[in-house]
Amino acid sequence: MKTFLLQFFTWWNGQTLGTRFHTWRHGKEVGQDETGNVYYEGGVDSEGRTRRWVIYRNYSEASEIPPGWHGWIHHRVDVAPPSESYKPRDWQKSHQPNLTGSAAAYRPKGSVLTNQHRPQVTGDYDAWTPGS
Repeated sequence: MKTFLLQFFTWWNGQTLGTRFHTWRHGKEVGQDETGNVYYEGGVDSEGRTRRWVIYRNYSEASEIPPGWHGWIHHRVDVAPPSESYKPRDWQKSHQPNLTGSAAAYRPKGSVLTNQHRPQVTGDYDAWTPGS
């Protein structure tokens, strides 16, 4: 019952009832990533391409899509990661969640949300005035 109510009243928590119904009617499961997100395709979008979508395991957070799946879901590549031997490059970093709005978010010096003081103004800046 809890799952039904969450799907009925929240859009940020996995999938809604509309997405579940659309997936049941048109979706073909393509694969699953290491975090448990499930990827589907089916139907045609307005540009004539196959429609692709993801159902997140937890909260709907677009930054949780790994690089290989990101390329597939945005039609940059035609082959989904399970269908090829995709290996991340050495320079690719592991996923970091989007921390915006949380206590761990980046806050620069002088931000009102930190206890640091704003750097002192040095006086080397002249404001622009029209006609000068």
